[in-house]
Amino acid sequence: MSFSNSLLAILLTSGVLMTGCAIGDDDDDKYRGGSLDVAPVTNVAYGEECADCHMAYQPGFLPARSWQKMMGSLDDHFGENAELESDVQQRLTQYLMENAADHANYKRSRAMMKSLSYNETPLRITETRYFIRKHDELSRRVVEDNPEVVSFSRCEVCHTQADKGSYDEHQVTIPGFGKWDD
Repeated sequence: MSFSNSLLAILLTSGVLMTGCAIGDDDDDKYRGGSLDVAPVTNVAYGEECADCHMAYQPGFLPARSWQKMMGSLDDHFGENAELESDVQQRLTQYLMENAADHANYKRSRAMMKSLSYNETPLRITETRYFIRKHDELSRRVVEDNPEVVSFSRCEVCHTQADKGSYDEHQVTIPGFGKWDD
């Protein structure tokens, strides 16, 4: 093999390996100019109504069928009555369904949908296979037993850019433990 053929082979192999690394770690997309993980909440009424009790979760984390089911049973919203005026409920349901994971083109929304079976209708993001896989390295001591975190449902406590739709692991800071990077 000539020197130029050897050099060409090395360059081609390097290019293939670099491409594989870029595809393998989707968390690095943002550092290469990629998009947000999920669309940030843009509906003011949704943000106000839901954030009274918990983070206004981005609609792109659940499929439309989940949001429809959840909004249809607000009289028992995880043990609480969260009923809304009919017109407000309709507008928020429409917003959630139009921006749900199955209608979004953001990487975490697509990944969430890939992790669900076609008839699965999760009501808790924390119970989806995607969420569990992404958080499986965190021990109970770091989350549930941590008085500053307490629950996986408090995304905004560790994901410092969650309100902007960024859940990049390089931006995670766990209270009492510091920056997280696996």
